[in-house]
Amino acid sequence: MKKNLLGISLMTITGLYFLLAAIIILIALVTDIPVLYGIIASIVVLILQFLISPWLTDLSMKWFYKATFDHELPDNVKQFITEVCEQNKMKYPKIGYIDDGAPNAFTYGRTKNDARVILTRGIFELLNEEEVKAVVGHELGHASHYDMLFMTVAQLVPLVLYGIYEIFARTNSDSDSDNKAQLIGYLAYVLYVISNYIILMLSRTREYYADSFSIEVTKNPNALASALVKIGYGLSTAETNPKHSAARSNALGIFDSKTSKALIVSSQDNGEVSKDNIKQAMKWEQWNIWAKWYEFNSTHPLISKRLLAISERSRDFNQEPYIVFDLKKEESYVDDFLIELLINALPFFAFIIALVLCALTLASEGNIFLTAGISLLAIELFSFIKFRRRYSNKPFKETNVRDLLSEVKVSHITSIPCSLEGTIIGRGNPGCIFNEDFVIKDETGILFLDYNQPINIINKIFALFKSKEYFDKVIKVNGWYRRSPVPYVELKTMEIDGVVKKVYTYTLNIALYIIMLIAAIVLIVMSL
Repeated sequence: MKKNLLGISLMTITGLYFLLAAIIILIALVTDIPVLYGIIASIVVLILQFLISPWLTDLSMKWFYKATFDHELPDNVKQFITEVCEQNKMKYPKIGYIDDGAPNAFTYGRTKNDARVILTRGIFELLNEEEVKAVVGHELGHASHYDMLFMTVAQLVPLVLYGIYEIFARTNSDSDSDNKAQLIGYLAYVLYVISNYIILMLSRTREYYADSFSIEVTKNPNALASALVKIGYGLSTAETNPKHSAARSNALGIFDSKTSKALIVSSQDNGEVSKDNIKQAMKWEQWNIWAKWYEFNSTHPLISKRLLAISERSRDFNQEPYIVFDLKKEESYVDDFLIELLINALPFFAFIIALVLCALTLASEGNIFLTAGISLLAIELFSFIKFRRRYSNKPFKETNVRDLLSEVKVSHITSIPCSLEGTIIGRGNPGCIFNEDFVIKDETGILFLDYNQPINIINKIFALFKSKEYFDKVIKVNGWYRRSPVPYVELKTMEIDGVVKKVYTYTLNIALYIIMLIAAIVLIVMSL
């Protein structure tokens, strides 16, 4: 397994550096501009970042996430980590703990011998012992595979390519050599974009290998699949862990922050996760075309693809495949995707056409007020169509997390108005004192709540001084459910103890559209 990953990583990094070498050779052939000093400076910056970033991240964890590094792990988890480290000839990692009910976990460091694994309280309230080991095993896999080192080496390429773009594309002279330099700059930018997508692909590959590492050390693929369902999709057994719920200060959780924010949905009566609920939650990733686009731009594979890959390993350990996705798609969803693409693009194209028309009107000394007024009206119309798709004016329907997760026709463009009631269990970014968002738990599940006032400083003030008042309180929220690919609800109102807290982003947008309409009408009237 490690040899395969090493080979893939070396091939990918070799390809990246080939791109970089090609453009450096091109620069040397067609220009007399030295880039060696810039490349050396980039390498020095990256090396310094690699050396000091764990220390800086430690400080960030302590100051902004209130993490502690002296928390005592449960004996079973500690013993598991010890055994895995001994088997893989790595030092016991530095464990950080964040006291937040929303589950989260991640790994950072330089090599496998100075790794840090940060855990929150939340997962021990959601996962059983074997599932916790499986997810910890995934994080240890990142350290054992030197993921941090390989990704740092890979990221040097886009860093240098972007630096070349900044230097060459901004040349303003009309000389032939400077024109060539500009072309090189634009080529560097294209390669910069390509290299970033190559790195994303490498990152997704390493996630699969971290899953595989967890399976090998636990010999329990179904535990990893079940954990991934609970913390990645929102599916879980009906029971939480009463031991850890009662003793919150002694509990640990683990969650990959780059995966879904929907966390737990109720089970069938046998205490196992409902397979039907899992399949319903998988539908969006399997059928909605946006899911593929989001994955293409993500460091992590889709949860459903990881689940199916893990399930293929089940028989190797005498287990039945955890999940088989056998639902039949009733429609293509291509038409919805194309409509959303069009709705998303129309305001931009309307703006470009408006600029062209206004320029032509000025050049021909035509009626600029009429052109500007009609153009503004068109921009507003198409923008409002997009706005109404994002903020549907249908009634806020009472629902629950499980039912929202089963929706397929939803994206960052298309929303579903909903009303949820549940308990706030933590921050959207667990532990972060500057994060204003929440995680809500209802009788069926847990979901990310986006608290988004129109002025960002208000959000930060709310996060620092007011958000804690909502923790562990029963709350009723109205908002718009979307996926991008994280499932979340953008809040309009929050009601707690009979007091309603409003979010004014929607209202401000309506006001801006009214102002735009008035401005367009005024311009048209002025043209008459």
